[in-house]
Amino acid sequence: MVNKIYLDVCALCRPYDDQSYMRINLETIAVQLIFSAINQNMYDLVYSPVHVKEISAISDQIERFELYHLLQETGVFINVDKVQARKRAEKLVSSGLGVADAAHLIFAEAAEADFITCDDKLCKKCRALGLAIWTGNPVAFCDKEGLR
Repeated sequence: MVNKIYLDVCALCRPYDDQSYMRINLETIAVQLIFSAINQNMYDLVYSPVHVKEISAISDQIERFELYHLLQETGVFINVDKVQARKRAEKLVSSGLGVADAAHLIFAEAAEADFITCDDKLCKKCRALGLAIWTGNPVAFCDKEGLR
């Protein structure tokens, strides 16, 4: 069985960010390694309606198109039971997460996927919540998985 991964939109957008910052450049390389592993069928990328909504708000047309295409070509679209998702979202939001972050986590949890984000504050909150899924940044994921 292939492990599933869920990259939030900030991780997906890392290659479009200013690469003159070392951290951004390292995370970009890690995202590229992750996609190389996805293309080698080492992982299944899952994405959700939250991705579609957030990507639709990206002002750069080329970035928006490329991200849509990337998800459609390499990812598997997932849905969840809306009633259960709302209950879980309310719990996560009451625990201090933003609505969009909570929604991403609900889909990652439903898919039993590792959750990858570049948002340090979100990673810290996820660790404090004791989620049943792994959460971390792209570099930590590559380190954990031995991707080089």
